[in-house]
Amino acid sequence: MCYDVAMTPRLKNLLERAQDWPESDQEELAALAEEIEQRRGGVYVLDGREWVDVQEGIAQADRGEFVPDEAVAEADRRRGI
Repeated sequence: MCYDVAMTPRLKNLLERAQDWPESDQEELAALAEEIEQRRGGVYVLDGREWVDVQEGIAQADRGEFVPDEAVAEADRRRGI
């Protein structure tokens, strides 16, 4: 297999070895690479679960459901903030 010369030797070696991996492992590696590409692009794409969580948080805020200031202050104290 021929790869771009701009790749590091470590990455070239890994991709060569990955050819012999089971398909499920190759798919996992591809998913990790896609995550890195997303980070590098500056745009994060939420997965389905994350989107549901964000929507629930917005709904809670719309309903005025906030953590009391005292609870936030206590958490900050525990973390040394």
